[in-house]
Amino acid sequence: MFNTMNECTEFIFTLKAVDHKRAPLVLMKEVLAHLENPHNKLRVIHVAGSNGKGSTVNALREMLQHAGYQVGAFTSPHLERVNERMTINGEPITDEQFLYYFNKLAKIIEEQYNGDFPSFFEVVTLVMFQFFADQGIDIALIETGLGGRLDATNVVSPLLAIITTISLEHTAFLGDTFAKVASEKAGIIKKGVPVVIGVSNEEALAVIKQTADAQQAQCFILGQDFTVSDILQGTDVQQFTYEKSNIVMTDIALKMAGPHQINNAILAITAILALREEGAITLSDQSIRHGLLYAHWAGRFEQWPQKIVLDGAHNSEGTAALIQTLKNVFPKSHYRFVYAALADKDHANSIALMDDVATSITFTQINLPNAMPAKDLSILSTNANKSYHEDWMESVQTVLRERAEEDVVVITGSLYFIANVRQWLQEEGR
Repeated sequence: MFNTMNECTEFIFTLKAVDHKRAPLVLMKEVLAHLENPHNKLRVIHVAGSNGKGSTVNALREMLQHAGYQVGAFTSPHLERVNERMTINGEPITDEQFLYYFNKLAKIIEEQYNGDFPSFFEVVTLVMFQFFADQGIDIALIETGLGGRLDATNVVSPLLAIITTISLEHTAFLGDTFAKVASEKAGIIKKGVPVVIGVSNEEALAVIKQTADAQQAQCFILGQDFTVSDILQGTDVQQFTYEKSNIVMTDIALKMAGPHQINNAILAITAILALREEGAITLSDQSIRHGLLYAHWAGRFEQWPQKIVLDGAHNSEGTAALIQTLKNVFPKSHYRFVYAALADKDHANSIALMDDVATSITFTQINLPNAMPAKDLSILSTNANKSYHEDWMESVQTVLRERAEEDVVVITGSLYFIANVRQWLQEEGR
């Protein structure tokens, strides 16, 4: 039994997936049965993809909330506290609630499995299912953690699935080709359940369509079944027109910046329209517009005073989107990057993309066992004005001190790095 959240989080952060050799999802299903299958009480929209899951979920949440629904959202990673991963109408689970559901789970693990705990992500997923079921929410928006087919969340029978994008990430777990990664993500597609697809890579798209056909799941594909046009990026909002068969919505305003966020937004719109057409939800066009105007997602092109941008671009696809957004929002500025990342990613492509546009790049590192050393990141860069320093706070302070007035300071890489900088900025009162 854990009595404090600190004790609990310290323990669950020690639980690694590699420590457990059980067959995937077997333990999840067994433990859920002991908990009386809370996941089966939920109406779920299930979201997988390499990038854009959180922004798509957030857009859905804002739309549904405006329509009066009580909406649970399960996202990852967290920026500051593990509680952020499971929210209802934007409010995180309390420490007391988390401890209650964790201790209930821990009792089962101790009695039935000799204390052999599942992984961190499985634990928080099991806490989430209990929390959402007990609170009697209307709809649960559930992100996969890694992949899809074998993901701990893939025990649900959703109303609808969304696959946002496919990029080559976590190749040791998901495979080293677009087809292999797509096959894992497509594992969330269930028989007869519609799927909204934002994937553009042809190799990946072919695999997803093949899976959907086999499951007799109706597909809505970006660029084919729904489209976007008349894009206009402003300083505070961007606007676009959305079309799907006989539906046209003009001058939709989106708070989040960048073309990739328009793609995330129209995936969310398509999901809402598909569920509305099925009669699964009742929601007006006004709620769609309101949701997109107010949806924002911390750490995703998050603008701070004095031209500071925080963005958790953790792979090359995310970095490309970040750079395109910088060019749209700050076309005449110089970009000074500060970059820290974890060792489980392919950083060479991301760094090459930054090299092409950066006035300077400072590499640093965060205090995690799997952090990539700043020196190793720096070696990958060809930028003429590169540097590295192991102390991330000193690195950020130096760049902010030495910048010119017209420079944009872009703090990017791992979301864990973004979380550290974000907290520091808040404490500094910037």
